[in-house]
Parts: sequence; structure tokens; C-alpha cells
Amino acid sequence: MPARNLCLLLMINKKNFILLLIFFLLNNCSFDSKTGLWKGDENEKKRIKELRKEQSLIVDVVKIYSSDNINLKEKFLKNTITLSNPKKNDSWEMSSLNQQNFIGNIYLPGIDNLFFKKKFGKKKHHISRFESSLLYFNDHLIFSDDRGTIYRITNNGKLSWKNNIYKKVYKNIYKNLVLSIYKNKLFIADNVGFVYSVNLDNGELIWIKDYGIPLKSNIKVFDDKIFLIDQNNRILSLNVKDGTKIWDILTISSFIKSQNLLSLAISEKGDLIALNSSADLYKINSKNGYVYWTSNTLSSLLSDATDFFKSSQVVINNDEIIFSAGSTILSYNLTNGFINWETEINSISSPIIDGKNIFCVTKEGYFVILNKQDGKVISSTNILNNLKKKKRNTQVTGFTMGSSKIYSTTLNGYLIVNSASTGKFESFKKIGSRITTSPIISKGSLYILTEESEIIGLN
Repeated sequence: MPARNLCLLLMINKKNFILLLIFFLLNNCSFDSKTGLWKGDENEKKRIKELRKEQSLIVDVVKIYSSDNINLKEKFLKNTITLSNPKKNDSWEMSSLNQQNFIGNIYLPGIDNLFFKKKFGKKKHHISRFESSLLYFNDHLIFSDDRGTIYRITNNGKLSWKNNIYKKVYKNIYKNLVLSIYKNKLFIADNVGFVYSVNLDNGELIWIKDYGIPLKSNIKVFDDKIFLIDQNNRILSLNVKDGTKIWDILTISSFIKSQNLLSLAISEKGDLIALNSSADLYKINSKNGYVYWTSNTLSSLLSDATDFFKSSQVVINNDEIIFSAGSTILSYNLTNGFINWETEINSISSPIIDGKNIFCVTKEGYFVILNKQDGKVISSTNILNNLKKKKRNTQVTGFTMGSSKIYSTTLNGYLIVNSASTGKFESFKKIGSRITTSPIISKGSLYILTEESEIIGLN
């Protein structure tokens, strides 16, 4: 073969080889080499399309409640309740404070001083972000907005870092992130289907795992395992090192997908308690996924059968599991799963237990105290009646207990204070825009996250 033709053939083969190599790389590598979020395949495109369709159908409906059209009436205490001494709390590392979702009476000397109020980012989507996580660790606050950006700020409002791992293809997807801190790492799950971990010091991504189905529970991390419930009611146990699955349990799926966060808790002995959207309560061995018992709570919730299933976080206290679902508060035996009692009262977030009493605030605006032994109501106070008449058409969205006082937040931006020992109203103040989450207390200060990603600090 002439030398000229041989050179030409080699050039053509080299060109074809380069084209083939480029084609291979484009089809087998992520466009995002750091996170691997966007592969460009048809399954990914289909999922994004389904998420957009699903979220476009969500209407941001706020129910306005009136004390005139419910059965609950005011009932005042005959004797003052004796409470435990407030305990100092230096961190809030997960949803509802700890593995048992047990908040109790936390030390908070007062809220007269507004020491900072600062907005981070902006609200992009119309969907209300109920129960999004606000955390406190090493004098920093950690939270996210509805675009999926995570922020870490100092306790006086200075930004340490922010990070958004989502590519542009997810820009128009509403994101609800749940966060938990474990061994100086931040673990995150979202309503898109991603579970990932970032370095708490600088926000850099450590690993990410795509499970392809929206995650719909709070996140608990225990014994080097991550626990979650997905939209199909599958309970997941994942490895903290890389997000790989350790075990899973496919429980009964419900026809209606809950827009609310489902609940997880871990007992002091390490057993997992899970409440899914079919109202099934599970006790599970967290090491191997063995189911000790399951109990369906639906018989207590028939009045809410036409609504989306909604529950508070389950609270574990000694040998009891206490939670609110639908319009009922229930107590179950942790050992055998038998019901202890049920009372027709709801709670908009985790019931708070102190001694022989349970404290809750209903969505209709009643601060209620129950006897822990039998669930009977011993006190109920309408806290919204203390607002001006035009401001009462709202909804209570969260509460906590600080130094024997109940601090309740409302959708229209008010903070209402009641005595936990007498049940009586003490004060209220307008503090911000729409509030959709419960406040947290750490290092003697109260922090509130508004729907507009504004942080408010009071002490």
C-alpha cells in the first residue's frame, strides 16, 4: 500500500476512534461529574415530568378554624400542675430534637430580646413547607429552602456556607428536605428521591444516592444507619458511609399519597417505630429489619377517611408510644403494640410529655393538657381568642415548651405564650411572616424559621 494511502487510513481510523470514545463517554458518564444527579436518560426525564405534574396539582389550601364549630370547649385547671425543672439543651440535631421525639421542658429564661432577624434566599414555590427541619449544632443553625439550598449560619445570623446540589433540570421542582446531624456530618433526604450527605464544616458533598421514589418521612440516623419511609410506604435502612441499602420493608401502600411527613422514632433499646400513610404502626428491630409487631390505627381515624393522612411525630416515653393522627391522640404499649387509650383531640406537632401530663396544641387553636395515664382532658384554653378579632382566622402551626411555658406559632406570624402549669394565656407578639414549623430551643434561645426562609432569634 502506498505510504500516502496508509497515512490517510490511519487518520480516518483515529478520527473514528475519537468519535467512538466521545459517544461512549456521553452515554455512560453523568453530565455532572461531582454529584451524578443528571444522567440524561429517559427514566430521569420521565421522573422529572411526573414530579412536575404531581406538584402542579397540589393546591396550597389553608383550613381556617373557628372555636364555634368544634366540640372542644374551654376547661380551666382547678389546681396548678407541678412540672419538672427545665433542662438545658445545647443542640437540636434532628427533627423533634432526639431519637424518641421527646422534647420535654427545656430551659428558656425569656423571649423579650429579639437578637436577630434575617432572611436567607427567597420562597420560589406556592406549596407550604410544613415540618421542614431547623437544626442547631456547635453554635450554628442549619436549614433549607424550597429550592433545595442548604444554609449553615452562626447563631447571630452570619452565613458560614450554603450549597445546592441540584442541577438546572430540577430548578422548577419544589423540594422539601429533611435533615439530621450524625458524627459531624449532615444527612439529607428529599421529596425527589435523593439521599445524600455533606460535610458539616464546609457543605461539600460526600456522597449521593438516587432511590428514584420521593422520601416522605422525617430522617433518623442511629448506629451508623439511616432510616426513612418512601412514598410507597417502604421502610428503608441505609448505610451512613455511602447510602447503600441494608434492609427494607414494603408495608401496605395507601391509594392517597400523604403530603405530610411520616413519622419515625427509635427507642432507647434501639428499636425502630414507624407510622406509615396507611395508619399502620410498626415496631422493628433496627439492626436486621425484623418486625416485632404491627397495629393498624385506622379504626380510630374513620372520621378522617376522606382527608390526606396526617399525623404528628410519634413520641416514645418509657414504655409508651404517644402520637396524634387525624383528630385523635393515641397511646400504645411499646412492648406489645396494644392500645392504652385514645382521645378525640389532635396535635399539630409532637405532643410534649412532662411527668404525668401530656401537652399539645390543636390546629383549631386550643392548648390542651391531658392526663398521661388515661388520656382524659384536664385543661383546654383557646389561645387564638387572645388575638385581635381580625387576626384569629388563622391556624396554629407549631409549639414547644420552654421553662414551663408553651410557645405556639401561627400561620399569620404570631408567637403566643401560655403557662404550662396553669394553662392560662400570658402574652403574644407579631414576629414575622407566615410560620409553618415549630420553634426550637437551644442554649437558652428560641429560634423560628418562617416560610420565607427568615430566621428569628429570641432570648
